[in-house]
Amino acid sequence: MSIERETRTPAVKNAALKSDEQWRQELTPEEYQVLRQAGTERPYTGEFWDTHTAGVYTCRACGAELFTSKEKFDSHCGWPSFWAPLAEGTVKYLHDRTLGMERIEVRCASCDSHLGHVFEGEGYDTPTDQRYCINSISLRLRPVEG
Repeated sequence: MSIERETRTPAVKNAALKSDEQWRQELTPEEYQVLRQAGTERPYTGEFWDTHTAGVYTCRACGAELFTSKEKFDSHCGWPSFWAPLAEGTVKYLHDRTLGMERIEVRCASCDSHLGHVFEGEGYDTPTDQRYCINSISLRLRPVEG
């Protein structure tokens, strides 16, 4: 797999330095469960799984720009899917061996919040043959003006 662990200096100063209690105060219980405890929202329930609005998707926890609508595609999996992040280094990857599976977890490089997972080789007709399966609750959409 061409995606290996990456690191990046946080774009949002001190976002990763917040205590667990600070995150609990800033996020709703549902956001906290996904972003800070690597939970998953139920498929077909999130705000962006079927959205086609042009714009930039940012991290709900820290505001870092992560994905754009240009890389978003309909995978029909129940979560927003992207074939690539906005730019190199905006996300980082961790090996995830939970639930008896071998997966690659995707996290915000700025604040280390859980976003979802990336899968490769599923046969989607995309430039990278990758599917970044991202929880809607991990994102905010900043629509393109005009």
